[in-house]
Amino acid sequence: MAKDPVCGMYVDEAKTQFKAEVRGRMYYFCSESCMRTFLKPEAELRNLKLMVAFSSALGIPTLIFSFVKILPLLPNNVWLFLFATPVQFIAGWRYYKGTLDAIKNRAANMDTLIATGTTSAWLYSTMVTFFPNVFPNSEVYFDTAALIIALVLVGKLLEDIAKGKASEAVRKLMELQPSLARVIRNGVEEEIPVEQVQVGDTLVVRPGEKIPVDGIVIGGHSTVDEKMITGESIPVEKKVGDEVISATMNKAGMLKFKATKVGADTTISQIIKLVDEAQIARAPIQRLADVVSSYFVPAVFAIAIASFLLWYFLGGKGFTFALAIFISVLIIACPCALGIATPTAIMVGTGKGAENGILIKGGEYLEKTHKLNVIVFDKTGTLTKGEPSVTDIVTEEDMSEDELLHLAASVEKHSEHPIGIAIVEEAKEKKKIELAEPTEFEAIAGHGVKAKVEGKRLVMGTLKLMRDEHVFLSGELEKSANTLFDEGKTLSFVAVDKKVKGILAVADTLKPNAVEAVKRLQKMGLEVIMLTGDNKRTAAAIAKKTGIDRYLAEVLPQDKANEIKKLQQEGKIVAMVGDGINDAPALAQSDIGIAIGGGTDIALETGGIVLIKDDLMDVVTSIQLSKKTVSKIKQNLFWAFFYNVAFIPIAAGVLAPFGILMHPIYAGAAMASSSVTVVTNSLLLRRFTPY
Repeated sequence: MAKDPVCGMYVDEAKTQFKAEVRGRMYYFCSESCMRTFLKPEAELRNLKLMVAFSSALGIPTLIFSFVKILPLLPNNVWLFLFATPVQFIAGWRYYKGTLDAIKNRAANMDTLIATGTTSAWLYSTMVTFFPNVFPNSEVYFDTAALIIALVLVGKLLEDIAKGKASEAVRKLMELQPSLARVIRNGVEEEIPVEQVQVGDTLVVRPGEKIPVDGIVIGGHSTVDEKMITGESIPVEKKVGDEVISATMNKAGMLKFKATKVGADTTISQIIKLVDEAQIARAPIQRLADVVSSYFVPAVFAIAIASFLLWYFLGGKGFTFALAIFISVLIIACPCALGIATPTAIMVGTGKGAENGILIKGGEYLEKTHKLNVIVFDKTGTLTKGEPSVTDIVTEEDMSEDELLHLAASVEKHSEHPIGIAIVEEAKEKKKIELAEPTEFEAIAGHGVKAKVEGKRLVMGTLKLMRDEHVFLSGELEKSANTLFDEGKTLSFVAVDKKVKGILAVADTLKPNAVEAVKRLQKMGLEVIMLTGDNKRTAAAIAKKTGIDRYLAEVLPQDKANEIKKLQQEGKIVAMVGDGINDAPALAQSDIGIAIGGGTDIALETGGIVLIKDDLMDVVTSIQLSKKTVSKIKQNLFWAFFYNVAFIPIAAGVLAPFGILMHPIYAGAAMASSSVTVVTNSLLLRRFTPY
């Protein structure tokens, strides 16, 4: 049995006529409506908005004029018939179509309930209006039929809007890859569409350009910003023999590389495929209403027909009495409260979330939250700020921190390297230190720089550069360096006139509230895991600071989704918190994707919950709010079914021998009471406060 990717219902592949092949994969649908929604979401959403406006424009006057009988020329019931009938058969046509599709697939769904209940109310009211001699009662239920359709359409619209734009995420991923590539063929450099690049081609990428395909560097030296793919916040040095990844940004020098993966095999294409597949596979769990309706609808029909036959043939009450019983049973079973039970709670819950800077995109995310037992955090840009800054300054006794920083920042004054920028920012912005102009500047690719500042000769860079220049550390500085290395920091050694005078440590720093958020989540009984493309040493240092016991480092985007999948295969319900393109597949694969608001558009669209304020404490609040909302949905569904189930026997005439009979008007009143109960219960969510 396949699962409908739109509504989540199970479909028999052999019997359904609704199927479509997309990107080489076959999908099966329970109805034509679901298939249209999947294939043409924009057109279906536009049509749904039109039907909501149409049904509301006619349904609301139907309700008003049911009580305020002031319309001229025609009897009031005829006016109500004219208002309600277009809603019943134009706006409600999708439910008739869905019912026919369900019958063809030998199933029953919400469409069946809605079509049955509203048709019963409309048909009975029409008979009362035009055959008053047969049905002497003047009470009609046109407003009930019209408003049920309008309310359920509003709920469907809210759900469709809330689901977000899966196709938008994929489209934006595709836009990351450059459309053109510079290829050297027969000794001549030419610009061609990226789709025409072949494995083995030699390509050239200049500073500020994106790398078009995956490959191996065969010439040149540069730094490449790979944060969007690997999560590494500091650009990576690239030299001959190193791998380069499609869609990453070349920063400093020119690179020549040989293409190793092109087309659908590139890293960015694989990420697109993973996001696409994971989003499609993550259909909403089958709603309780659909599960129950598959048994509820046939049972209601059986009870209604049995009641009619018993009263007509055995009770001797006549056709009119028996038919009234039949209609009462169908009206009391009408799913008005059932149709609004979920969307009203979601509407209030998501509104409350927005007040707290949290966007919850749909019911499927809410439904899984109460079962959540694992939450996985990306490191770069999620737990950390995503950009390097100076964290430590260690100096020899004969040099102050400000003096060392003045010399180092002066050397890096015109640097475009992120570490150099961080050092300059620390000096100028934070400590307001005036910088000097460096002379005799020389860059040593991949290792550091040499320069003269205020008559002093400086060498600044890696430990290897110090050794190459025959400059060595004192014992105390070496001890400090080892400690800083163990903390996962990037070190820049500063030598003045052939003597190392200090160390500047640069690292990606934790966001405010990161430690507190992790602690609160752990108190809620959740296992917290960190997942990062960064190196193990840095990952270990960040995990220790945040109090996270388990972490996975050096994990590429496609592997991130696989790690989430492994946790799910262990039977765990997993939330993923991330902000970058590299997190998109994992966000899509997870049961609940939580995207940081300051992150990329792709992460925001792939995530099911978006934290607008970029505050990690909102992760805690979003889970609390989701659990409260799910609780309200369950309560609403209980009350919706309770009214129906409790009153069906009374509507069927069980108490008639005692003189108690549920007239259709009371059936309508009971149904309205269930709706009031559901809406009131949902509104109680407005009292939610984070704790």
